[in-house]
Amino acid sequence: MTPPAWLGHGWLEPHFLLWMVNGAALTAWLSLLVCVAATVLGVLLATLQQQRTRLLPLAVRAFLAWHRNTPLLVQLLLWYFGVSGLLPQPAMQWLNAPHVLTLWHWQLAWPSLEFLSALIALSLYSSAFIAEEVRAGLRGVGDGQRAAALALGMSGWQVLRHIVLPQALRIIRRPLLGQYLGVIKNTSLTMAIGVAELSYTSRQVETETLLTFQAFAVATALYLLLVLGTQYAGLRRKEA
Repeated sequence: MTPPAWLGHGWLEPHFLLWMVNGAALTAWLSLLVCVAATVLGVLLATLQQQRTRLLPLAVRAFLAWHRNTPLLVQLLLWYFGVSGLLPQPAMQWLNAPHVLTLWHWQLAWPSLEFLSALIALSLYSSAFIAEEVRAGLRGVGDGQRAAALALGMSGWQVLRHIVLPQALRIIRRPLLGQYLGVIKNTSLTMAIGVAELSYTSRQVETETLLTFQAFAVATALYLLLVLGTQYAGLRRKEA
């Protein structure tokens, strides 16, 4: 079968498609870890902003300003080249050497320095935006509910854990889902520090095959599949 002329010189061979599928799998795994870490940190930051003392909210605002107002690519480069350059040589050798962690019958490979740098940078960057969403949700919960819970003898932590935070997360579910979709797309920038995610592997395939349209069309389709799958799962959970 002869491919249409607008497709170029041919189709991608199966092993090149496998490269890109593996890249998409790494994108999904990195996105999942970032979403979990950024959500936990974002909730913590939003909670600290509610404290009555001046020092903690001021420190949180400085953190948010730093990460919200500087480019993500610069933050990735800072963590990979800058922070790693401050580590002692034995620590760098250990990080760059292969390690295997054995848990019962499972063996987990220690992630590369590139992956760890991407995970930290993306988590911190995303948490700054998630924190603002969570703070808006916390404000959406009426003060009367807090007062009633405190009157019943609940501690401040119990009020937050059982009364305020569950309602706040329901309020911001759609904006939070939007942040998660942004995380998936932001992972494409990690190719700048050598993370073999989908954008990185699509560039490799394009370089090997010179089939530019085919390589990036498949990458676009895989990104679309990841984003729409996440969106569908999030909206379906909301309806449930």
